[in-house]
Amino acid sequence: MKKCLVCGRQLDINPLLKFDDMPASAQDIPDGTQVEQDRGITLELFQCPRCGLVQFDCSPVKYYKDVIRSGGFSTTMINLRKRQYAHLIEKYNLTGKKFIEVGCGRGEFLGVLKEFPVQAFGIEHKHDLVESAQKEGINVREEFLGTADNIIEEGPFDVFLSFNFFEHQPDPNGMLQGIYNNLSEDGMGLITVPSLEYILENNGYYEFIRDHLVYYTFETLEFVLNKNGFEVLEKEIVNRDTLSVIVRKTKKINVSQIAESYRKICKEINGYIDNLKMQGKTVAIWGASHQGFTLASTAHLEEKISYIIDSAPFKQGKYAPASHIPIVSPAYAVNNPVDAIIIMAPGYTEEIASIIYEKFGKNIEIAVMMAKDLQMYEDIKKCQ
Repeated sequence: MKKCLVCGRQLDINPLLKFDDMPASAQDIPDGTQVEQDRGITLELFQCPRCGLVQFDCSPVKYYKDVIRSGGFSTTMINLRKRQYAHLIEKYNLTGKKFIEVGCGRGEFLGVLKEFPVQAFGIEHKHDLVESAQKEGINVREEFLGTADNIIEEGPFDVFLSFNFFEHQPDPNGMLQGIYNNLSEDGMGLITVPSLEYILENNGYYEFIRDHLVYYTFETLEFVLNKNGFEVLEKEIVNRDTLSVIVRKTKKINVSQIAESYRKICKEINGYIDNLKMQGKTVAIWGASHQGFTLASTAHLEEKISYIIDSAPFKQGKYAPASHIPIVSPAYAVNNPVDAIIIMAPGYTEEIASIIYEKFGKNIEIAVMMAKDLQMYEDIKKCQ
């Protein structure tokens, strides 16, 4: 069975639509010597049951790596690109940045981009189109960016452009991963693809063609972009029938403070327990929670904690994961008392402290693992 080009899920047996006598391609137009042999083909349109992507299940046209444009120099298209470039550069402070158009044809839209204060590059698979662009003084390299390991010599780039090229690709993930790996850390992009919404709104079956393997909605386009490390910043319909999105590499979250907190808390809790040990005192933890388990194992408290107390019967008699500290009932703890208890049960501090004082007396020392540090319970009460 055929699988979804984006998420890999098996497609249904029955297609959404079946078209007979469809053109085999939009660009291989037969001449007088070929027309008698030219025949229509059958195309079946499917929707992925997992991600919702609408797609043909056929092989791509042989020229899917090439960009063949008929309307690239039209006034309508040139004005659209000027508007898009101006907005992108001004809003996102991209003056002086390196732009690359992925699948640039003969460089029609790069010629427009050269009017703006940015560095313009392009890649194109079709040799004669590359030559044509280079003769016009446009910086174009003969290359196809189809997999994650394709690295472009002039990179990394700050912005990528893709105009009605992505829908031709049999491996959308591979192309996006290749683009991703050729962008700077905060790299951005502008993508346009034909709109499936437009086809559905107008019942335009004649918009379907084998050249376009995939038919995107805003939702499915955003899905494949997110899947490959991009977030959508803006989206709009242009020229009535085209989806246009501005994207950026998904920002990596800053975990440096978490790493610092890990070091600080481990040092703090070990220092506290070691000080008690030097006084000949024993320590337990209250709360067989995931917080307690993590802290006990990562701070290496297995030789320093007598046991972990928990009121849940199903946890008692077992051992904390990784640290293997025994988990006991409050009754066991009363019969085998310690000198200090560290509460590691966020949200239940007051309730647990009350139980501890009731069962162990007021002389027992109570510490509480708060969100950012270890604090003495009595100090917490004074501040309330």
